[in-house]
Amino acid sequence: MAELGEDGRLPPVHFGHTAVPSDEAAGKTHCEVSVLNGDCGISENMMCSGSPLTPGSQTGVETANTSVGPDAKSDIPRRSSIIKDGRQRKERKKTVSFSSMPTEKKISRVSDCINAMVDGSELKKVRSNSRIYHRYFLLDADMQSLRWEPTKKESEKAKIDVKSIKEVRTGKNTETFRTNGTYDQISEDCAFSIIFGENYESLDLVANTADVANIWVTGLRYLISYGKHTLNMIESSQNNLRSSWLSDLFDEEDVNHNKQIAICAAVQLIKKLNPGLKNVKIELKFKELHKAQDKSGSDVTKEEFAEVFHDLCTRPEIYFLFVQFSSNKEFLDTKDLMIFLEAEQGMAQVSEDTSLNVIHKYEPSKEGQLKGWLSLDGFSNYLMSAECHIFDPEHKSVCQDMNQPLSHYYINASHNTYLIEDQFRGPSDVTGYIRALKMGCRCVELDVWDGSDNEPVIYTGHTMTSQIVFRSVIDVINKYAFVASEFPLILCLENHCSVKQQKVMFQHLKKILGDRIHVDSPKLEDCYLPSPSELKGKILLKGKKLDTNCTASEGEVTDEDEGAEMSQRMSIESTEQQTNAPKKIPLLKDLSDLVTLCKSVEFKDFPTSFQKQKPWELCSFNEVFATRCACDFPGDFVNYNKKFLARVYPSPMRIDSSNMNPQDFWKCGCQIVAMNYQTPGLMMDLNIGWFRQNGNSGYVLRPAIMREQVSYFSANTKDSVPGVSPQLLHIKIISGQNFPKPKGSGAKGDVVDPYVYVEIHGIPADCAEQRTKTVHQNGDNPLFDESFEFQINLPELAMVRFVVLDDDYIGDEFIGQYTIPFECLQPGFRHVPLQSLTGELLPHTLLFVHVAITNRRGGGKPHKRGLSVRKGKKSREYASMRVLQIKAVDEVFKTALLPLREATDLRENMQNAIVSFKELCGLSAVANLKQCILALSPRLTGPDNSPLLLFNLSDPYPNLELQGLLPEVLKKVVTSYDMMIQTSKILLESSDCVYERILQTQKAAMEFHENLHDLAVKEGLKGRKLHKAVESFTWNITILKGQADLLKHARSEVQENLKQIHYSALTCNLSKGGTAGGSSGSTDSKSRRSLEAIPEKATGEEELTDEEN
Repeated sequence: MAELGEDGRLPPVHFGHTAVPSDEAAGKTHCEVSVLNGDCGISENMMCSGSPLTPGSQTGVETANTSVGPDAKSDIPRRSSIIKDGRQRKERKKTVSFSSMPTEKKISRVSDCINAMVDGSELKKVRSNSRIYHRYFLLDADMQSLRWEPTKKESEKAKIDVKSIKEVRTGKNTETFRTNGTYDQISEDCAFSIIFGENYESLDLVANTADVANIWVTGLRYLISYGKHTLNMIESSQNNLRSSWLSDLFDEEDVNHNKQIAICAAVQLIKKLNPGLKNVKIELKFKELHKAQDKSGSDVTKEEFAEVFHDLCTRPEIYFLFVQFSSNKEFLDTKDLMIFLEAEQGMAQVSEDTSLNVIHKYEPSKEGQLKGWLSLDGFSNYLMSAECHIFDPEHKSVCQDMNQPLSHYYINASHNTYLIEDQFRGPSDVTGYIRALKMGCRCVELDVWDGSDNEPVIYTGHTMTSQIVFRSVIDVINKYAFVASEFPLILCLENHCSVKQQKVMFQHLKKILGDRIHVDSPKLEDCYLPSPSELKGKILLKGKKLDTNCTASEGEVTDEDEGAEMSQRMSIESTEQQTNAPKKIPLLKDLSDLVTLCKSVEFKDFPTSFQKQKPWELCSFNEVFATRCACDFPGDFVNYNKKFLARVYPSPMRIDSSNMNPQDFWKCGCQIVAMNYQTPGLMMDLNIGWFRQNGNSGYVLRPAIMREQVSYFSANTKDSVPGVSPQLLHIKIISGQNFPKPKGSGAKGDVVDPYVYVEIHGIPADCAEQRTKTVHQNGDNPLFDESFEFQINLPELAMVRFVVLDDDYIGDEFIGQYTIPFECLQPGFRHVPLQSLTGELLPHTLLFVHVAITNRRGGGKPHKRGLSVRKGKKSREYASMRVLQIKAVDEVFKTALLPLREATDLRENMQNAIVSFKELCGLSAVANLKQCILALSPRLTGPDNSPLLLFNLSDPYPNLELQGLLPEVLKKVVTSYDMMIQTSKILLESSDCVYERILQTQKAAMEFHENLHDLAVKEGLKGRKLHKAVESFTWNITILKGQADLLKHARSEVQENLKQIHYSALTCNLSKGGTAGGSSGSTDSKSRRSLEAIPEKATGEEELTDEEN
């Protein structure tokens, strides 16, 4: 067995046959070197007495980072002084990180964790009486016991034998934590619990930082696994996959077999392995190592190369994740990797072949490739690959239904596309069109005026912007129109030309664009526009059009001149008499005939539009007027946009080409929100991010609640949306990589103090933001370890934006950002590639995050959506029906009250039972059932490794069968599991009947839809009461549709849960009967009729739709 050194530490690590100098050899003691970014220790300003904290005290708050060790020479007092020091601790607002300092000591081996635990750490001990005690915890040198001090107990009682520890839980997942009065003040990432003894008692602890918590969790889990053999395992694992791989790399570089290579070659080799590192940092690391060894030459040995690689290229946060799934080995085998891919990354249908493919693709060592093992470096490669990008790859191509009417889509649009700077004096250039079309823009603007030599030109009239020839713009459009997208392109033609030059315009359009122009007139009986699929490869002209009865070669139309609005604002035409009378201009009939599906008309008011406007007529709204409509008539604006296209253009006050917030108008259903593409910033980030979600095709299908003819939605809702289940988004910001200095910063040096904002953009009820702490003087690999939770009420319209800023800046604080639609988020551990202010990818600049979404239903993949989370302990809320004061209709809606109540009970009983089971498994509501069974499996095994319980998989609802005597705590788990299975079974067997009753009420109510107005008048309703009755009708129909959908998706959730139980029982060898084929088929056959078989619109719903139209 390996032996500890005299100071109780593990011996120095060996690489091959040569010892790597320990810290002592480098002239430093362990206690002078921080364990992980200097986060684990206790400085003098952190000391407090053994007295408990009051419930109001802040716990789990990051404080000043220092080193670990009892006898450090600098800031760390001796352990005896820690106990006696009763001075008030000073709280710091920001956490200082020394991880960029040359003395950095990274945690990347179990031995590092064990050393830190032997040195000890101050932890907060949490009791169920809402009291929190500061104690100093340490591992005995013989690694047999965990002790703490000060204590009123005898020293022999203030300890836990390692062999009595059953498990170590992360987070606030014990009854003590949940019932503690300071629950909300304790950081989830700093909390952990030690479950020990035959009665499964818990010791609940909170570290000062997440790093310290990770060290203790990792070290304790290793000790539980290997016990007295821990030292042997640590020593034998030193010659690991990384060692052999780096040795091979070094030998390839050492062509002369000198057993050393030039420092420049070593720098380039490490740079090749980790391109994000700066050459100067790598070289400095080698020189520091040589200086510590009093080495004169500059050549690098194999051991030095390995040590520098180890220091610079090991990411502790990935190491801690790695050991969670490696069964405390130095590698992941195929089974370990399968569990990670399924349980954490949400990957479906994972097999050993899937794991082997990942290993062969990302494992750098030959040994790992041959044995099917994934090393820490292979695991890091995988996590940083495109496969672990936060953006769901399914959305990189067109993935939405493209057969809906054109008015059912958001359309990527540009304002004054020809301008590349400001709106008044800026230059015009064809590059504006090239850029916009390449970015997936599907609506560009052409402001056309008479030019010299009978050639029309494009510029903003009444301003000093430069001019470009119309013909050259049409040439560019013809070349780039369908480079990024095959779906229709709209040309907004603002025509101010004389008839003579209109003829030239017409000739250019016909000659250059030819058959691409859509010239088929709409049919009068058409109620909706054609779909994007029907219009593939077509160019639609939006502009003024002559009346159909005009037979002459030309006629007159009212002018639309957006440039004139701006010039009036600039007082450039103050001498002109402004008049309310619309200006008339001549229009060539041939040019008029090219306008078919996008005829420009003036908007008067919503009642007039609902009565008279045709689907192929399009209104343009000034930003200010559109905002007024959104505020004063939010419901009408949404209903208007269900049938008609609406274009919103920036206020004439935006002379500087700034942008409006597109979300303000998307929430109203406005399809075409024209953006100034030349101006980067938040608004363009939202626009670019939004249109990524459908293959960057320029078209995004609007939420169903904004498309259905009879549905209730208000753009300004500050509460949950009727019929839509809110989702909880859990985001943990773990770390960053290679943050550059802000581009416009005037500060000296390259050091940054980064912090991260997570922003939610969507309907008013969803808009929120949270920020991390600042990590000082570390842009290379800052560790944040902070978790946030957001409620998303309308997921289909929500976006998430990550912004990284510099807290110590001069002139410019912006480091990078990434904006992504909520629907495109991938769950699990993901890397976020940051972009510059102008949208370019920042090389090797990443955020490392964890994403989980709970209570998510309605579309998408069941394996990554639809996790249950229990609501608060308040009384249950049921969906309500509004009274219309129309007796016949109210009687019909009353029939839905009971089935709606039953549907809610079925869903919430199932969800509450699942969350109770998760809690007893020691996991939070964010966990899925695969993770629950995996966490539970060690407890289901007896001392002789025989199972205490088995899952009977021959039953469609897997039940637990006793195989031996159970401790009391496991009996509670079994009871909770049985309740979960029972509520799931009831839901599956009862949901069909309840679903049908809700649909029948919906169908019966819709029979009144067409005559609702007349019925209301007969009942004596008029004015505001009549309007209220119609609104209540749409509210009720929306509730019925939404609750039916929620029940259908709850059924899918249960079926997915049963599959997860089935597969995880097989994975853990806790199964009896059944095959990998699983329970899903049996479950379906057991049920009378499967809701899975009902299409998105059930038969009843299709009939309703026909009637609605």
